[in-house]
Amino acid sequence: MSTVSVVAPASGVKSRAAKTPGTTVTDPALVRRAVKAAALGNAMEWFDFGVYSYIAVTLGKVFFPSGNPTAQLLSTFGAFAAAFLVRPLGGMVFGPLGDRVGRQKVLALTMIMMAAGTFAIGLIPSYATIGVGAPVLLLVARLVQGFSTGGEYAGAATFIAEYAPDKRRGFLGSWLEFGTLAGYIGGAGLVTLMTALLSADDLTAWGWRIPFLIAGPMGIIGLYLRMRLEETPAFTAEVEKAETDRPKVPLREMITGQWRALLLCVGLVLVFNVTDYMLLSYMPSYLTGQLHYDETHGLLVVLGVMALMMIVQPFAGALTDRIGRRPVIAAGCAGFLVLSVPALLLIREGSLLAVALGMGALGLLLVCFTAAMPSALPALFPTNVRYGSLSIGFNVSVSLFGGTTPLVVTALIGATGNMMMPAYYMMAAAVVGGFAVWRMAESAGRPLPGSAPSVAGREPSVAG
Repeated sequence: MSTVSVVAPASGVKSRAAKTPGTTVTDPALVRRAVKAAALGNAMEWFDFGVYSYIAVTLGKVFFPSGNPTAQLLSTFGAFAAAFLVRPLGGMVFGPLGDRVGRQKVLALTMIMMAAGTFAIGLIPSYATIGVGAPVLLLVARLVQGFSTGGEYAGAATFIAEYAPDKRRGFLGSWLEFGTLAGYIGGAGLVTLMTALLSADDLTAWGWRIPFLIAGPMGIIGLYLRMRLEETPAFTAEVEKAETDRPKVPLREMITGQWRALLLCVGLVLVFNVTDYMLLSYMPSYLTGQLHYDETHGLLVVLGVMALMMIVQPFAGALTDRIGRRPVIAAGCAGFLVLSVPALLLIREGSLLAVALGMGALGLLLVCFTAAMPSALPALFPTNVRYGSLSIGFNVSVSLFGGTTPLVVTALIGATGNMMMPAYYMMAAAVVGGFAVWRMAESAGRPLPGSAPSVAGREPSVAG
């Protein structure tokens, strides 16, 4: 007769995930709770990014006084990009820590730091009040955010991937980016509403603070949900192997021992994040600052594109479970290579229909990445170094290429006068991503490296 052992919980909540010999059986209710808590943290991170991107022009006036609007926008995006410079440091701290003490504890810590950094921005006095101290404090708050987010995405993706049954990992992982889009829509929608209801003077004087202050209660809710989570079955199995505690894996081994997987991770994250930040962070400012498009209409178009992406996201995630991650990611790379120029030409045409069609095309191509990456990236690494190695690879790539996208493209347009630079930048990223997906192995329907096969258990007939 086979034995069944209950996976030990890390948060004091009774675990309903169990192991049979060679197989992990997960409880569907427990999986849903894990997905919701992980996605909420990602939503909060991107709520801040959405607010920061959509209100960048106003922040430039508040923190970087200058007679040159382009200089203000560059300064604001410079502070935006600075947070990405410390993300690898956060990844090098939180990632290995998550492999040592557990995913759940580290995700709770990153939630606290993200909420505190965002909330602090809403309290900073303006440049007119305290002078140069204002942009300095803004930079400090952004660095706190960047450091904490260094452990957020990789941890959340790892958490969902290790809970999900093998045959549904793509679908369940896609909800992580659903949270991203929901957070972005929440932040951008709030800015759009304030832009429509408040005068420019009121928005500059006090209105811009409201979205950042909302992060406080959001963080408390997110922390509560994450503290109620159990540790993942895969990590619990690693602890049981060591009998007492996880052996410490040197940071060097997480890099040199996983160099091939890390290079693939950097390439995949590059195309994912360059296109992501181009569409969701840079395009609102491109429409208003470079094309002089009506600000409110431009924001509404981007919100509509994100809503479309949210609708498609779970279906695309399920598609990756059926046909594989590689075909879906490859389709996205090919699409950006072929359609970036036509889409941007449509956007530059300026009419509402043309802008909506161009942005919609880019948004649907981006779904190929947002739906597949949360399940594809954790599958590159074995369980004992998954959080740490993924954090390092992900954040190095985001810092060098993703978060700097608005700043680099703005500077390239300023230096060359070529308004097609966004398209060329996305095409270059698609080439790199295409090479990475060509070299990666298919992971759909297969166990995570170093983990037992995982299957979904039945829904309980009685609650609890």
